[in-house]
Amino acid sequence: MAENEKIPVLAIVGPTASGKTALGISLAQTYNGEVVSADSMQIYKGMSIATAKPTAEEMQGVPHHLIDFLERDTEFSVADYVSLAGRTISDIHSRGRLPIVVGGTGLYVSSLLENIRFSETKQNPELRAELTAFAKEQGTEALHKRLEELDWEAAAEIHPNNLVRVIRALEVCLETGKKFSALKAESRSIPSPYRSCIIGLDYADRNDLYERINLRVDRMVQLGLVEESYAVWRQGEMKTASNAIGYKELVPYFEGRTSLSDCVEEIKLQTRHFAKRQLTWFRRNRQIKWIVLDKTDDLKKNRENCLKIIAKSEVLCYNIE
Repeated sequence: MAENEKIPVLAIVGPTASGKTALGISLAQTYNGEVVSADSMQIYKGMSIATAKPTAEEMQGVPHHLIDFLERDTEFSVADYVSLAGRTISDIHSRGRLPIVVGGTGLYVSSLLENIRFSETKQNPELRAELTAFAKEQGTEALHKRLEELDWEAAAEIHPNNLVRVIRALEVCLETGKKFSALKAESRSIPSPYRSCIIGLDYADRNDLYERINLRVDRMVQLGLVEESYAVWRQGEMKTASNAIGYKELVPYFEGRTSLSDCVEEIKLQTRHFAKRQLTWFRRNRQIKWIVLDKTDDLKKNRENCLKIIAKSEVLCYNIE
C-alpha cells in the first residue's frame, strides 16, 4: 500500500488527567473528526466516574467510539481492541472524517497504529491455572526462569513481576511449540494501513500533573465515585472493576476497615503511580511529538501547539473546516 493510500489518523496520548479528552474533542471540531477511545476501562458499562468517561455535554456533539459498550463481565483483549478500532477507523475515514485516537492505554495505541498481528493461540484455562499455581508456590522469579529456558528473548523483555505477560508468553510457547518472541516479530511483518501523527502531553513539572490528579480525584468523589464503586462492590462484580483505580481502593472502607479519607488518599497515590507508568510507556515511542505543559497552559494554547505540530507533519493532509 502506497503511503498516500493509507488512512490518516491523529492520536492524542499521555497520562491520566493531562487534558487529552478536552483536547481531542477540540481537534475533532477543528478537523471534522470523530474520537476513537483508547482506554481499556472506559469500554465497560457502569464505570463512568472512576474511568473519567466524557459526558454528553463534554463531548459537545463530537461522535465518540469504543466507550461504554461492554458488560463488566466480558473479556476484551488487545487483539479485540485492534480489530474493533480498525473497523471503526475505516468507517470514519469512509465518511470523509478524521479518526482521532484519544487515550492513555499505551498498549492499545501502539498495537493499533503499528498494526500488530496477534497470535491466534487460544487461551488454555487449565495450563494458565497450572502456571498461576506454580507462581504462587514457587514465586514469580521461578516462573520467569521457566520462560527464560524456553525463550530467553521474551524473558528479557518481560519483567518477572508482570505475571500476566509471563504466563501468556509461556502459554504460547507450550501450546504452539514456537517462541513467543518469534511470533511477536512476525506480528510486525505487515505494514500499518495508517499514516499517523501522534501527539503526547506531559508536564514540565511533574508536581503540576500530580496536583491535577489530586483535584480530579476530589472531583470524582463529589460526583459520586464512592456510590458508584459501592454499587459495583455490592453486585459482586469486582473482577473487572478491580482493574480500574478508584474501586479496589475503596473496598476497605466498605468493609469498615479504613476511613474514607484514607481510601481517597490511596486512590490519589495509585493514580499518580499509574500516570508515571503511562509516561514511561509512551516515552519509548519515538514517533510521539511531545507538548510540554505547565500549570498555566489552557485548552486554547494546547490546541494551537497541536495545530503547529500537525501543520509540520507530512502524515496528515487535512484542511481545517
